[in-house]
Amino acid sequence: MRKPTGILGGTFDPIHFGHLRMAQELSDALNLSEVRFIPAGYPPHRNQPATSAAHRATMVSLAIADNTTFSLDDRELKRSGSSYTIDTLQSLRDELGQDAAICLLLGSDAFVRFNTWHRWDEILDICHIALVERPATKPKEALPQVLQTLLHDHYTENTADLASSSAGFIIMQKITALDISATRIRESLQHNLSPRYLMPDSVINYIRVQLLYR
Repeated sequence: MRKPTGILGGTFDPIHFGHLRMAQELSDALNLSEVRFIPAGYPPHRNQPATSAAHRATMVSLAIADNTTFSLDDRELKRSGSSYTIDTLQSLRDELGQDAAICLLLGSDAFVRFNTWHRWDEILDICHIALVERPATKPKEALPQVLQTLLHDHYTENTADLASSSAGFIIMQKITALDISATRIRESLQHNLSPRYLMPDSVINYIRVQLLYR
């Protein structure tokens, strides 16, 4: 089997070092061949992004430009309607082939509501899931029983399992605690405070030139 392809979705509004460091550490720990950053077009479970799809895609491109393991995948931005993860994963499966290992990188805070996602019970048929506990976002809700069962039935601590099959495993991974929030970055920019050292300088410069988040 080939090394797994990592998939990191999000609004990236804007992208920051928390996203980038998480992707790097998971790439190293899980022996991923690449990490594809997939900006959401119209996320069904949260407020719509503050900036346009074109701006968010450009900021991702600038942020990952010097990392050959990272790439921008804009398929959700080209698709009309809500951005359902199952549709994105299925299109990736069709593109990469049935034998390719795909690993969805997901914060454990999001996993608490995983059973509310569109066709959630089909997702592990298409990919693996790597759960990440982000700083300051420990789930406030208890994990529903149906997800406890899902985790129990699919859990592994062996990273080699991700390459030995194309889908079906859930693995948990700790990462360096970088308590950086896109929401707080937007608020800082609105108050004319510098986001330096929270995100790449190339992204900060783009935000300033384009007059974003004012």
